[in-house]
Amino acid sequence: MRMPLQVLVRAALGVAAISVAGCESERSSALRRQPNTRITEYLSIPPAAVPAELGSMALEPLDPYVDVNFRGLSVVDERTVWIGGSEGTVLKTLDGGERFFQCFVPGGDQLDFRDVQAFDQVRCLIMSAGPGDSSRIYKTVDGGANWSLTLRNPDESGFFDGMSFWDDQRGLVYGDPVDGHFYVARTTDGGASWEQVPPDSLPAARNGEAGFAASGTGITTHGSQHAWFCTGGAGPVRVFHTEDGGTSWEAIDTSLEVKQASAGGFSLTFFDESHGVLVGGDYLQPYGRSDHCAVTADGGRSWLSIDEGSPGGHRACVAYRPGVETLELLSVGRAGVDLSLDGGVQWSRVDAPGFYCVEFGGMNFAFLTGSGGRLARLVAPTP
Repeated sequence: MRMPLQVLVRAALGVAAISVAGCESERSSALRRQPNTRITEYLSIPPAAVPAELGSMALEPLDPYVDVNFRGLSVVDERTVWIGGSEGTVLKTLDGGERFFQCFVPGGDQLDFRDVQAFDQVRCLIMSAGPGDSSRIYKTVDGGANWSLTLRNPDESGFFDGMSFWDDQRGLVYGDPVDGHFYVARTTDGGASWEQVPPDSLPAARNGEAGFAASGTGITTHGSQHAWFCTGGAGPVRVFHTEDGGTSWEAIDTSLEVKQASAGGFSLTFFDESHGVLVGGDYLQPYGRSDHCAVTADGGRSWLSIDEGSPGGHRACVAYRPGVETLELLSVGRAGVDLSLDGGVQWSRVDAPGFYCVEFGGMNFAFLTGSGGRLARLVAPTP
């Protein structure tokens, strides 16, 4: 059954608080909740565009009381969410965003944590992005009370772009080309140690080709062996694919052109080993609507560019909604939010603020992160 739909942005009156002394330590004390005077807003979506279940969900702004840019995000479930941001900021919530706890990473106060991979309430990896030594991976196994540095960018010209894991032990990190090849490293022990994939296992990078660390989702994994990452900076956009857990790679040209170094593929996701969606564009032209979305139905061996009905501008992240029969997605960027019900072929604009990252933690729960301390959750209404 379908019905007229409205996604409600509810001004959350004191829904969030943050601990400033450490993750769940005895010293932690939540900041006093402050009234939020933002006016309630309604986001209109065409009546036939969204299933009733999704349309009745509410997009609720959250206030973490930290004014930084949040790009890293890992949603474990409807209660546990880890978030990474600039100025060394790492947040965790254990109640779906009602309260936030800040974790302190020794030596990381100047880092920009742009990707997060959490496995549960206590085990989490955070990746910082930046030139040379500014690209690192830290791991905690005690909920954020203590962190160990498990990978440091080995090259001054390197730059980490994102991580993705098949399970809680096996995963990949990738970064910009060094000496003509993209950097890829693997872990088989949950990120405690990493081993670089031999550079010549990957096709050579083009001059000027690079990844984008806008949301940490320029790389994705599926099943037990498949992984893909997208590139930009020099055209056309390419997708690198492995079907043997990262041992060997191939590079596929898409139909998306790259006209500036600031343009390319920023995020991709796969529903299964065949169906995937790629979004991006030019981050210096956030409202530009060309060469910024493509879909595949053959595991990334070929890509169809989406022009008419495409997202409403540059998009930094795309995510499938799990647990539904239709291929539903959300894509987000500084210019706004879009929704697709057909695997990314047609998109409907949601009149919402811009975000950097979105991730679902179940069919009826998603989290969104953005600039200037902007956080929000998409939740089903209480009966």
